[in-house]
Amino acid sequence: MVDSLKTGVPSQFAVDRGATVVVINPGSANIKIGLGNQDTPLIVPHCIARRTTGVNVPPRKNVLDQVLNSQVTTAQHVERERAYDTIASFLKIPSLNEEISNSYSRKMARFDGSNLPTSKKDPAFTWTDVFEKKPDFFSTLETSTNNDVIQQLSDLNKDTKLKESATVSESKYREFICGEEALRISPCEPYCLRRPIRRGHFNVSPYYPAQQVLEDLRAIWEWILTEKLHIPLSQRSSYSAVLVVPETFDNREIKELLSIILGDLHFNIAVIHQEALATVFGNGLSTACVVNIGAQVTSVICVEDGVALPATGITLSFGGEDVSRCLLWTQRHHQTWPPIRTDAVAKPIDLLMLNRLKETYCQIKEGETDAIVVVHSYEDGMSAGAHKTRLTALNVPSMGLFYPKLLVPEVYPPPPRTWFHDYEDMLEDTLNVEYPRRPDGSDLYSGFNAGSSMWESYPVFTNKHKKEEKLGLAEAITKSILSTGRIDLQRKLFCSIQLGGGASITNGLVAAVEDRVLHAIPPNEAIDTVEILAIIDFSHEAWIYREDWIRGGLYIGSNRKYRDSYYIQAQPMCYMSS
Repeated sequence: MVDSLKTGVPSQFAVDRGATVVVINPGSANIKIGLGNQDTPLIVPHCIARRTTGVNVPPRKNVLDQVLNSQVTTAQHVERERAYDTIASFLKIPSLNEEISNSYSRKMARFDGSNLPTSKKDPAFTWTDVFEKKPDFFSTLETSTNNDVIQQLSDLNKDTKLKESATVSESKYREFICGEEALRISPCEPYCLRRPIRRGHFNVSPYYPAQQVLEDLRAIWEWILTEKLHIPLSQRSSYSAVLVVPETFDNREIKELLSIILGDLHFNIAVIHQEALATVFGNGLSTACVVNIGAQVTSVICVEDGVALPATGITLSFGGEDVSRCLLWTQRHHQTWPPIRTDAVAKPIDLLMLNRLKETYCQIKEGETDAIVVVHSYEDGMSAGAHKTRLTALNVPSMGLFYPKLLVPEVYPPPPRTWFHDYEDMLEDTLNVEYPRRPDGSDLYSGFNAGSSMWESYPVFTNKHKKEEKLGLAEAITKSILSTGRIDLQRKLFCSIQLGGGASITNGLVAAVEDRVLHAIPPNEAIDTVEILAIIDFSHEAWIYREDWIRGGLYIGSNRKYRDSYYIQAQPMCYMSS
């Protein structure tokens, strides 16, 4: 296989290997994963629910997120109301004070939908069956080719066999459940929900040890590969993996993911590629300002000629899920939400419902925006209840992307700083750095050990991806582009803003971004509509053996570290096992 890679034409190489290339893009709320020859990847909630054991295990107050702030303070409430009034003025809808004076008429009109869009189909989510499925006794008999045996077995203790099978099936819990099913587990079931990635980083905390985070990531990815993509472990050695890394990840997090892919999941070869570069290449561009509006984090970074510019990177600690929670607050404020117990933090199934309502009904446009919808209530172990209601101000929540004080995201503790102790930063050029040595003078990397204790001995590099929690989306984009310092590049970037992420498909968002950002373009400049097609060309010089990574990641012959990834100049890093 290695010889064929050396002689293959890159474009033909991509076509030939598409069916055996798995592209993995891990996010905070969802993971996008699929084969290279598929048009659309799978989007799977990035979570796992593990069965809890013990007599004193509490019912599912069992999300391993150490929330520091899930309640809105008085100051935040005041700021939120001010943000609402600012948005209301922009959208030409009543402010909060104006609505208070008209609250009675609004309440009376709650179910008056004569002039509103009719309710779309809003099916209820169902609780997950947490018990293991057992093969049906008689279905098994029917698969036999011996009719005599079928008749004898079916007549022999038929009722007893069926009862025993049903009893076992009902009593044996599934040890773990992944994806959307994990979010739909009833709180009364003995399961603990875990989200290994939160707000753009590993969800490491005193309540969620690093080793458990990594084990949960491995279990989720293994489940997807086996159950969804149907790639068993025995065939994995003939597959390649493209790891598309979000800009928020730190160097150690990238290394741990690479270890999972090559070590635990048994891929034969792995490529690390930056998310921003994948975005511009996927859209046929080489220069753009890439804006990724994820579920929990929004990132902005500029790319010039296939090179990500680290000084332009900005991270915003809000995303699509915050818009969904804002939808709930808005409706409760207007008294349009039914009197049901909806909790997006404690009840993940409620967040699923809010996300779907947001995706279906929220938009950005001027004027009052209402709709008749069906809201569902999910009580422990009970069937979903349906509540038809009129939701109002549906154009306000998405505007929180521009006015983040409206969103009031929950605050989660960052991982311990020692978690990121790592001398060799995957996102920095380390050619001229003096590496640590042992007392005997030998290179520390010569006896590389992938154990976590090794990472803790390194000093800390400053993360160059700036975190700007108080900036809105438009300000972040403008600041990122202007930080390039070159008027020619700024003009080009202002005409090449690439929106990505689930929230980017919000109706009216593109026009809103243009109104707030593109006005920065000088009057004599026009938006560049030229599209340049490109292909991700995996240079043969980048392939190395898995043993080299384990020994220290040195590339003999090029005098360059494999794990330097920021200045890759449109060329991803590749790692191969033998």
